[in-house]
Amino acid sequence: MNDQPPAHEQSATREADLLVAYRHDAHKLNGRSHAAAVDQIAGVRVNQSVPYGADRDAAALSRPSGEPTTTVDSHTSPYRLSLVDGESRNPRPDVTRTDIEHAIRELLSETDPEDAHHAWLTSDLAARFNEAVSYPYTSLKYHTLLVVALLDNYRDGHAFSDLRLVVDDAETIVPHRTVFAGDRFALRITATEPNQPFTGLGDQPRRSWASIWTQLPTHPIDTDHATEDRILDANLRRIRSWSTALQYIEEYGAVFDS
Repeated sequence: MNDQPPAHEQSATREADLLVAYRHDAHKLNGRSHAAAVDQIAGVRVNQSVPYGADRDAAALSRPSGEPTTTVDSHTSPYRLSLVDGESRNPRPDVTRTDIEHAIRELLSETDPEDAHHAWLTSDLAARFNEAVSYPYTSLKYHTLLVVALLDNYRDGHAFSDLRLVVDDAETIVPHRTVFAGDRFALRITATEPNQPFTGLGDQPRRSWASIWTQLPTHPIDTDHATEDRILDANLRRIRSWSTALQYIEEYGAVFDS
């Protein structure tokens, strides 16, 4: 069973809960700990707890439980390490802190949940940050999208064990459920049995990306004829962390599909 939200959140609307989820890790965009997080950015509430245990479950999809353990000794930055080239996604030298803060305010100040979903799906800024410094290959962008997808399903009364990973056409974007949108395909988490290829997520949230990807009945990439796709597929069968894998698909596609 999923945790029920605190009493003061139980009366919140679906839209308000979704906006809480899109803004819940704003402190990580500023390189701050949760303890040092501010309550507002650009006049909107940020860094609030996400109801229904969605943040906890999304974290379990991408990083180990318990006390964080440093995995890359030389990396102490909130900026993500890339699995494609191994480099940190630090901003370019010509990008100032003021530029970054402006982009953060724009990302977090969306007041319509569907606009917020689109902003996160297409955000280059959020893709620069990891979801935990101890796990620098993870992605704050995809952690947030996973949190929202779980929350939206939980609010509809579904348990984690009801959920499926669905492969959609690139044109099919379902608000708050689509967790990846690329040029060739999209990926969605839902409890509804679709006509598209899908596989269940299992009984409990865990770092299961590799096994879930492997279990899909068909894959949206051309492993029969394209060497780049065979490499992508082989690596996706090794990555356990969900946010890392989704970010890897995005970044790999930007390099080899362009």
